[in-house]
Amino acid sequence: MARQYKACLSQVRGSSPPVSFLDELVDWAITAPDALFAPNAISDIYSSVMPQLGPYGLPVHRKAVMLEVLRVLPGHESTWNWNEGVHAGKTARKTSHNEETGAFQVSADSMELDKSKSLENFVQATIGATDDATFIARMKSDHKFAIEYVVRLLRINISWNGPVSRRRIHGELKKTAVTEFRNHLQIVGDFAPPPPGVRYA
Repeated sequence: MARQYKACLSQVRGSSPPVSFLDELVDWAITAPDALFAPNAISDIYSSVMPQLGPYGLPVHRKAVMLEVLRVLPGHESTWNWNEGVHAGKTARKTSHNEETGAFQVSADSMELDKSKSLENFVQATIGATDDATFIARMKSDHKFAIEYVVRLLRINISWNGPVSRRRIHGELKKTAVTEFRNHLQIVGDFAPPPPGVRYA
């Protein structure tokens, strides 16, 4: 049975996110480890959107808050286009290392924002290489990798992202969408909700 969305289809900059994009976010979050969303002592994405989406509670609710950020952010960055290339209005000298890529418009040099090397280690372990070309290609083609990378990055540093650091996304975040995401993530009885197209016997 296909998931039904209403609040999650709220417009961002005049457009609604594709249902397929929302489904990919939920599919990823169902099995994503709770540690990715746990409280920390860093001024991160959860700190930034607290006035709009807080207070935070159970891990499933924190996951839903993150998905709401990931729903709105690419509406500003790429109109939810997984294959988006470097921004046409970029004024900095363009290199493969600072080339924004994919729906979330992240560049390979973002790995350097994490002094502990956890981002670089995640990239190496997940896609087998950290060079610019591999990173750019996989951020476009491997959607689960792209989602988890941007989540890990937003938990470490938000200064790299204009729509977040300049608070452009904040007015479009919706608690009703968080509730809707949470309902799709919530465990019912002993079972997590099945992915689209799968029915339990």
